[in-house]
Amino acid sequence: MDKVIEPELLRSFLAITETGSFSEAAQRVLRTQSAVSMQIKRLEELLGRPVFERTGRSVKLTADGEILVGHARRILRVHQEALAAFAESDLSGGVVLGTPDQYAVTFVPPILARFAETHPRIHVEVRCEGSDVLLQQLNANALDLSLLTYGHGLHEGTPLWEEPLVWVTSAHHCAHEETPLPLAVFQGGCWYREAIIDTLGQLGRPYRIAYSSQSLQGIEAALRSGLAVSLLPASNVGHGLRVLGPDGDYPPMPSNQISLKRAPGSRSAVVDALERHILDTCCQSGLPFADPQAIPASQPRAA
Repeated sequence: MDKVIEPELLRSFLAITETGSFSEAAQRVLRTQSAVSMQIKRLEELLGRPVFERTGRSVKLTADGEILVGHARRILRVHQEALAAFAESDLSGGVVLGTPDQYAVTFVPPILARFAETHPRIHVEVRCEGSDVLLQQLNANALDLSLLTYGHGLHEGTPLWEEPLVWVTSAHHCAHEETPLPLAVFQGGCWYREAIIDTLGQLGRPYRIAYSSQSLQGIEAALRSGLAVSLLPASNVGHGLRVLGPDGDYPPMPSNQISLKRAPGSRSAVVDALERHILDTCCQSGLPFADPQAIPASQPRAA
């Protein structure tokens, strides 16, 4: 029987190649790290040769892996062109998707990349705001769909997934040892900010707001520079950052839950398509995401 390399194996292979990390690649392709490891094992079995050299936490391409990179990119490009050629030709238009900033750099890009492959004529506009602002915009029909931080007083939409919230600081500095504790927080209305302040207050630990920003990039920059400590979803802990252990003054925190909500006046086939794609993608990831059957197959088109 002829050997067949599935496109998903090549996607994970390229994600590791581009990020240099199995864990970061897993976030990009929306799978667990163990699932990505199994994919690479399967790929190497098909090829009969290793594609990565693993030394401790470092990962680098073998000579055969270097050769595979070019082939993988060409195969996936042709795969995308084939899907686009047979996509629903009559389905076109625009969708406005809202998302909190912290998800815009982790989960949203791979979801939209796959959506673009199968729906090349649908254009998605992404707007980043806090969940409280996004909910207001949804209710005003200024958005079609939005990801929201679920729970902690906000219980809107269909729950999709959850992940740990962790205490984070620079991998190379000691801001977490300072008194009062310097904090990097999102601006008012953010649940993470409230959780940090409430927890430190209960512990009786002095703190000061050293950095405040509307964007995740601003918070991460402050953390990497050694200016502060913050609370982030585990998926946002990237290069130059480290997680502070649960011992001492950094106790475990409630999990971070994400939901998907649709605007009450948003009724079109293009919004149906993106909504179902998000739920289908989540369910295929191997993580505790929502059931796509929770969303109707279609809703009436707008007049």
